[in-house]
Amino acid sequence: MLQALIIFIAQLIYVPVLTLRTITMVKGMKGKASALGTLEGVIYVVAIAIVFSDLSNYLNMAAYAIGFGVGLYIGQIIEQKLAIGYVSIEVNIMSKNEQLTDRLREVGFSVSTAEVEGMNEARRYRLDCTARRDREQEFIKIVSSYEPSAFIVSYEPRNFKGGYITKAMKKRKEKFLKSKENASI
Repeated sequence: MLQALIIFIAQLIYVPVLTLRTITMVKGMKGKASALGTLEGVIYVVAIAIVFSDLSNYLNMAAYAIGFGVGLYIGQIIEQKLAIGYVSIEVNIMSKNEQLTDRLREVGFSVSTAEVEGMNEARRYRLDCTARRDREQEFIKIVSSYEPSAFIVSYEPRNFKGGYITKAMKKRKEKFLKSKENASI
């Protein structure tokens, strides 16, 4: 019974680590991905060694499988909470809404607007924004409060260069480096 509990707990740690390692790898964070991969390997070897030490112990096998499933669920929750990276959001609305655009800019979102042609030559307005993933829901709530029938689509960009986001990231990095210098003095 103790072995099954150890296996289950190991899986609850292993699978979220695997999820985070995959995310950091996809996002090009080589150092973090390597560190998480090492931790993942150690946990995997320990858990699988216990399972393989007694293949007639079905409780250990069940603990491994159930722990894996629950670990996937926990890993997904952690990934959503961390919201690593950026998201591009496109909003289509029926008419130009300067109050909405002003509000989004006021709270720090970069917004580009364009008049576009919809079905049957209908005029629509499109808002384009790139934001940190942890602010995506905030963006959607603001848009929905001003334009309840807006069509909103978001996706993760592989990379980007220039624009408001890049300038804001540079300012944040400079501020961080200055605070680090002041802390070491």
